[in-house]
Amino acid sequence: MSSSNVEPQSQSQNRTQPRPQARTAAERGTDDAILDAAADLIVHLGVRRTQLAEIARRAGVSRPTVYRRWPDVRALIGALLTREILATLEGAPQAGPDREAFVERTVEIAVRLREHPVIGALLRSDDSDLLLQYVVERLGASQRGLLEALRTGIEQGQAHGSIRAGEPLELAAMVLLIAQSTVQSHRMVASLLPEAAWRRELARALNGYLAP
Repeated sequence: MSSSNVEPQSQSQNRTQPRPQARTAAERGTDDAILDAAADLIVHLGVRRTQLAEIARRAGVSRPTVYRRWPDVRALIGALLTREILATLEGAPQAGPDREAFVERTVEIAVRLREHPVIGALLRSDDSDLLLQYVVERLGASQRGLLEALRTGIEQGQAHGSIRAGEPLELAAMVLLIAQSTVQSHRMVASLLPEAAWRRELARALNGYLAP
């Protein structure tokens, strides 16, 4: 058989093969229902009492439906945190091109994450090690999304002339570390840093780091 006969057959096969990345609206709706149920349980009962069987019941799906998506509660919570962190990032007001606007948006995102019901519940619970695993100890989808947004803002500030020179991704990584550690340690220093002071000092730290 000649190559001219083989090629159309291969193209036809490629056209009929499903794309594994494509998800239907129903599948995405089921995912969200499961994640919403997990979020409700975490907020009201805590991580230790959040079980896959109860998540499935509240989501109105079978346990095999949950297991096909996530093998255990920790993996499901990782997906939930990714969804919530990226949604918080997308919902924050856009910033102008200057450093102060970038810092203001970064502080606002930090506050929104700190006050997020699910993240706040994890920070306040004995299960905060789970939050550390998914937010601090690995570079997952949520972290990459945050880094990309920070990198873009830093590049704009550098073009504006209000952010110092340097590799944007390296600066973004350090900004992320500063903001993350401030969010995680908020409860420890709440009596020393009231809300207005917390925001002011975080902004000052970021401005000082990024200023030319």
